[in-house]
Amino acid sequence: MLNFRFKKYFATFLIIFANSLGAEEILITNANIYDGKSDDPFISNIYIKNGKIKNISNNLFDVENVIDASGMIVTPGFIATDTEIGIVEIGALSVTRDDRPSMYNIGFSVFDAFNPNSTLIPWNRANGITSAITLPKYSSSPIGGLGSFFDLDSNINISGTKDMVMVGRVGGSSSGSRAETFALIEDLLDLAFSIEPRVVKSNAEIIKFMSEMPLVSHLDLQIRDIHALYKLANTDLPLIIESNRASDILKLIDLKNKYNLNLVIMGAQEAALVIEQLKDSDIPLIVNPINNIPNSFDELASNINASARLEDAGITLMFNAPRDHNYHLIRQGAGVAVANGMSYSGAIKALSSNVSKTFKLGSKGLIEEGASADLMIWDADPLEPSSMPIKVFINGIDTDLTTRSSRLRDRYTKNLDKPNIYR
Repeated sequence: MLNFRFKKYFATFLIIFANSLGAEEILITNANIYDGKSDDPFISNIYIKNGKIKNISNNLFDVENVIDASGMIVTPGFIATDTEIGIVEIGALSVTRDDRPSMYNIGFSVFDAFNPNSTLIPWNRANGITSAITLPKYSSSPIGGLGSFFDLDSNINISGTKDMVMVGRVGGSSSGSRAETFALIEDLLDLAFSIEPRVVKSNAEIIKFMSEMPLVSHLDLQIRDIHALYKLANTDLPLIIESNRASDILKLIDLKNKYNLNLVIMGAQEAALVIEQLKDSDIPLIVNPINNIPNSFDELASNINASARLEDAGITLMFNAPRDHNYHLIRQGAGVAVANGMSYSGAIKALSSNVSKTFKLGSKGLIEEGASADLMIWDADPLEPSSMPIKVFINGIDTDLTTRSSRLRDRYTKNLDKPNIYR
């Protein structure tokens, strides 16, 4: 224990001279790298310039900011797939919630509500999350609502991708028939694929199209909703549908094949029961690998070994967490998955490159030459909940790891010569 503490504090001392903000050139040496694509780690140097990874080799470069990462693990920045970061501050206070629509359904977008000063951002960043996909709450439509991708750099000039995913849900509801839900999803998809390019060129054409479609009137769809449906049908937009029951998953596979959807299934607690069908469908899954006890009648086959079995079948996996706001707990989930048979590199990929590939995020989630310099240096095993990142880089910027919690800690553990009221 003493040796570990010495290594941790010595490592902190080695990097304290590095410029904390805005460094154009950084060299990380002797890093034990999990790059998000290889099955095995390797030791190398990482040269960062102008926000990009320029070189990964044993070469040394003449730069001012050098970080010795000897004995430490370096990973890509982890990406949370299922969050309300930036659009919900306190769930119990409606004035801090921007996740629910009142007028729009399918075309509801959360992008313009994103708050880069949310306290959730530094909290999750300091625990290892460098970017996130922020999703709206489900609307009255079984598919509908547009999520966006954001870098968690707290920059007031928001860096992200608007409306890059649509969401939906099947099952798990206390009211309504899932048979009707599937019928409505199919009707909406038929509507989406019937929209011709000329229709979305003007609002007049959209209004004319809407007047000819009874479903539009029944669901009280708006012009913005028609645009979103057209985008779903014509731009390979990823569609996340939350579903857990095995029989529902099979129906979603049928819909994916019928409409050639870019489908992602979230939840999928009974996925192991239909593993061969999922393998053939090439549908990525977002799962909570900690689940071992059913939370509903849709999850009776929940099993803590599911992630390992799904990985062995070659299914692309990503992770989410059940805790509101604490999205960094996907690290803990990944560690539990590894403890129950999943490969270590597979768990790292589920937190990084699998997300990037599934949602077309470019070079996010990878440590490779030419990639965005989103990476983290860890004080110990990143899949161990007690481990913390020593350094977090987002687009090559060494970001601040101060949080409201750390400020409160410092406030009441320093200046002890003063009464509490003056701290």
